[in-house]
Amino acid sequence: MKQETEEQQDFVKEVTKMSDDFDRWYTDVVRKAELADWSGVRGMMVVRPYGWAMWEAITRAFDDMIKESGHENWAFPLLIPREYLMKEAEHIEGFAPEVAWVTRAGSGMEELEEPLAVRPTSETIIGPLIKRYIQSHRDLPKLTNQWNSVVRWEMRSRLFLRSREFWWQEGHTFHASGQEAQDEVTLILGYYRSIAEDWLAIPVLTGRKSPAETFPGAVHTLTVEGLMRDGLALQMGTSHYFGQNFARAYDISFSNKDNERELVYSTSWGTSTRLVGALVMAHGDDSGLIVPPKIAPIQAVVVPIFRDDEGRAKVQRFIESWSPELKAAGIRHRVDWRDERPGDKYAHWELKGVPLRLNVGPRDAEAGQVELVDRLTRAKVAMPISGIAKRLSTELDAFQQKLFARAAAYQRENTFELETLDEVIAHYRERGGFVWVSWCGDQSEEARIKAESGGVTIRTIDDTAKPSGKCFVCGKPAKYRVSLAKAY
Repeated sequence: MKQETEEQQDFVKEVTKMSDDFDRWYTDVVRKAELADWSGVRGMMVVRPYGWAMWEAITRAFDDMIKESGHENWAFPLLIPREYLMKEAEHIEGFAPEVAWVTRAGSGMEELEEPLAVRPTSETIIGPLIKRYIQSHRDLPKLTNQWNSVVRWEMRSRLFLRSREFWWQEGHTFHASGQEAQDEVTLILGYYRSIAEDWLAIPVLTGRKSPAETFPGAVHTLTVEGLMRDGLALQMGTSHYFGQNFARAYDISFSNKDNERELVYSTSWGTSTRLVGALVMAHGDDSGLIVPPKIAPIQAVVVPIFRDDEGRAKVQRFIESWSPELKAAGIRHRVDWRDERPGDKYAHWELKGVPLRLNVGPRDAEAGQVELVDRLTRAKVAMPISGIAKRLSTELDAFQQKLFARAAAYQRENTFELETLDEVIAHYRERGGFVWVSWCGDQSEEARIKAESGGVTIRTIDDTAKPSGKCFVCGKPAKYRVSLAKAY
């Protein structure tokens, strides 16, 4: 029987329960909550306004961080000459199966003299261009970033998580010393952790990637890994140190303080619209999304409740007396005047994950209060409108903290310590989560771990920990403490 793809699934009326089918639940929520949909071009998605607003909140937060530390946004070409792409052999080998090529153009579909790659990432176009602007150590560091889409010809697509085109930021920086470049990689990792934990309310593991998981061409890769509610890990951002590898391939050099030519040291780093998928899978429930207030397009929705024109007028006058206060306080809110039953409106906004709902009827207007409903706990409390903006701001801050605490508790409950590969194999037959083990560092063991455990990989190497005991694979003295998981 041919396996149903995500794009072939019908647009369902009801959301599948998470416990029944997590993958189907995820697709139902993303589509019905109007975050994204398939575009009609296989494997390529359209991000709808509600989903794009979440991405915009993430981009604003991260853009502020990198600009504060001296980074500048550039725009580099979409198409990359094959000659450029082929110069760094290890890099192109890592991306070769995913590269899309332009070979014809114009009304006559003339064959191009040289095929052009649609960027899967931009190192190979930035290198030859940036060398024009680097002559002396005084030109360094060169701290560039761009916001753009890239194309990777994925064979199996999932909305936000693995589509053939996705949106991201990609930073590329150039330095006079290896230490400065490595400090840059660590700095950006901290920014990614802040985006995940402080903005998305998702606790993460951070650390170095194993050799098999290191970005093609990099000396080492640092990563941010979150745990989704199906027990799988999701890579949420990576930061790569290239040493002089790319500089050597593209002859990017500078005159150092001793007036000698030296190759620069470079980095790259990126995170993407995958983060929108992460918040769905880390926080959602059977009713739909639960959106962290910091990135919620709508932080509070007001639902008027009335039976007749007189009741509507009374409720409307009441709402209009205090809603400007919410706007002035920067609370993103909407009043839902649609001609629908209150219960249908409640379900609609629960599906979209709006943190707070304010129910307002004629009796509430007379009493000078609203009924506040928390999306996370569904607790209902009467809230006086006196100082309502300040009260709601406090509630939103508390909601953000509660959401993070809930996710952190889930991560703790699904993190384990094991000692042998047999224990790891048995564990992942029954459940998911993170598993911490000791490892000797033998690269040849990575393929064995993945093959024998049904797809488990090393997610992070904790270079801050001193391991004790034996390697969980071979029994030799351990050199590293590492986390394992099955991952998207």
